[in-house]
Amino acid sequence: MSGAGTNLQALLDASRDPSYGAEIVAVGADRTGIEGLTRAEAAGVDTFALRVADFPDRAGWDMALADAVEAYKPDLVVMAGFMKLAGDAFLARFGGRCVNTHPALLPAFPGMHGPRDALDHGVKFTGCTLFVVDAGVDTGPIVDQRAVPVLAGDDEHSLHERIKVAERAMLVDAVGRMAREGWTVTGRKITIP
Repeated sequence: MSGAGTNLQALLDASRDPSYGAEIVAVGADRTGIEGLTRAEAAGVDTFALRVADFPDRAGWDMALADAVEAYKPDLVVMAGFMKLAGDAFLARFGGRCVNTHPALLPAFPGMHGPRDALDHGVKFTGCTLFVVDAGVDTGPIVDQRAVPVLAGDDEHSLHERIKVAERAMLVDAVGRMAREGWTVTGRKITIP
């Protein structure tokens, strides 16, 4: 995770209910001292932080990240809010079982500024996407999406805040279904029975 951890908090809250079907076994971040790690620690969840700057190169960081995640033996890796691309070592171990969120309706507006790009383009609807992580920038197969209307007078902040609300609901719903029911990836299609 990279920031405040509101997606994490939504998952922590949902996982308190045994019927949700998912347990959060660890939370990792690419920075220290962030709210998301504090939230995880308060919930009694193991945490770790691996800063890219602490490794000689990006490949070394990617290998360390893969090792750290693998130590917890997760069935599903949720990178919601994680603003780094997964590298070859990570994808070799977790490809097909790692998801991330994006604040736009992919394939439209990939990259770091989805809400701003949607506003600049003049769309009437944007939203959020949960996708399976691959080697590209927001290019993996789509698990779920939620539409959010662009309102008259929206600025980047107001639009992004509404997208975040939809994103949290989508993430909690999809991760719970994936944990309870399983999933398959066939090409660009995701099936949750």
